[in-house]
Amino acid sequence: MTDEMPEPEPDPELLALWAKVFGFARRGETDRLVAYVEAGIPANLTNDKGDTLVMLAAYYGHADAVTALLERGADPNRLNDRGQSPLAGAVFKAEPEVVKALLGGGADPSAGQPSAIETARMFDNKEMLELLEP
Repeated sequence: MTDEMPEPEPDPELLALWAKVFGFARRGETDRLVAYVEAGIPANLTNDKGDTLVMLAAYYGHADAVTALLERGADPNRLNDRGQSPLAGAVFKAEPEVVKALLGGGADPSAGQPSAIETARMFDNKEMLELLEP
């Protein structure tokens, strides 16, 4: 017999709030996203797949949102549950401005599986490789 208590279910209102904020990241609604982060939503908030706000903003091509999150303490190297980095996602989507924003914020091109460098090589994306291996 174990003394562990089951984790309580998250508050439905919190789940709705978090879903709204993740939507801001996906759509690149930088001003709204920043307002919520500055009001106390964690810059490294993750969804049920381990995707951070930065991961979603990067994957959907929103360099301004990525930069704003990084400026507010978001981790550019935080991997999702599949071991993917925001930088590898941006390389996969061929988003040079996002790649530049992430690199400027300290993203590691060799982090994750596959890494951003491996992703660029896999798709023979010379433009991305030049950004990652100057």
